[in-house]
Amino acid sequence: MFLSDGIVQIPFAPIALVGTAVAFIIGFQSNAAYGRIWEARQIWGAIVNSSRTFGMMVQDYVNNDHTRNPLSEEAIHNEVKAITYRHIAWLTALRYAMRESKPWEYVMKERTNKEWAGKIYVPEFHTSFNEAVQPYLSDKEIRYLENKANKQTAILYLQSHHLRELKERGLIWEFSFLELENVIEELFTHQGKSERIKNFPYTRQFASILHYFTWIFIFTLPIAIVGQFHELGIKLSERLHGAEHWFLWLAVPFSVIVMWIFHTMNRIGRVGENPFEGSANDVPISAISRGIEIDLRQNLGEQEVPKPFEIKNNTQM
Repeated sequence: MFLSDGIVQIPFAPIALVGTAVAFIIGFQSNAAYGRIWEARQIWGAIVNSSRTFGMMVQDYVNNDHTRNPLSEEAIHNEVKAITYRHIAWLTALRYAMRESKPWEYVMKERTNKEWAGKIYVPEFHTSFNEAVQPYLSDKEIRYLENKANKQTAILYLQSHHLRELKERGLIWEFSFLELENVIEELFTHQGKSERIKNFPYTRQFASILHYFTWIFIFTLPIAIVGQFHELGIKLSERLHGAEHWFLWLAVPFSVIVMWIFHTMNRIGRVGENPFEGSANDVPISAISRGIEIDLRQNLGEQEVPKPFEIKNNTQM
């Protein structure tokens, strides 16, 4: 650092090197964050497909073709409805698990983002899990879930037990039972992938280094840029008298623009690290789950189905 004409300056080359390093790390963070968001969206897209397949199979595979004690059409419909509703309960349990707060999730805990939290509607933050799952499970099943840490897994266990019972009663053919179990295995796979993203954060060493490097760059950039504009002003004064005095002030808006760009790119990467946190940039798992529920219940022949979740400030969760 040195003084020139009363102006505090530092060489620009070291700051440029720091800026280059920060730009590389920001690019890496942005790619990693987008990768996590895109993978989460692919997982929940696969859940949509598997859910539709499961609903179709249950309706077609549960019948009297291989049973010695045939049931009425109404009784069969009730069995199909119980399985379908239990699947909706699994979707509900999974989305609630994805919305649970983790220590490393900080975006919605920041003061500025707390203001945004009141402007969007996250269903899991306004309705308790027991209240949300109540319409889809029996009292016995709800009591079964009470002491289970991973409720979505417990629901799939209940689903498999019910299918086995129907198979033993001859209401599901053995080959059909295996097909349905394969779909449940797919659901376990989708659930595990979603839980992996939720429970394993973006590596903190990269996030911490980027945070510190960005602020070092932001604080030192104006001191380095002012010298560059001062030198340019001196050269310009050869043609335009007094330019060294007013041209120097252009360093202020230029510094602000560059600092804003780096700080904004840093924040864009940060808000994308956790795609289930509950921010406006999340994967819309609530809307996806409700969409699956509407499809399944309409295909059961129900006329009264729930409406899609509220879209608030052009944001659907």
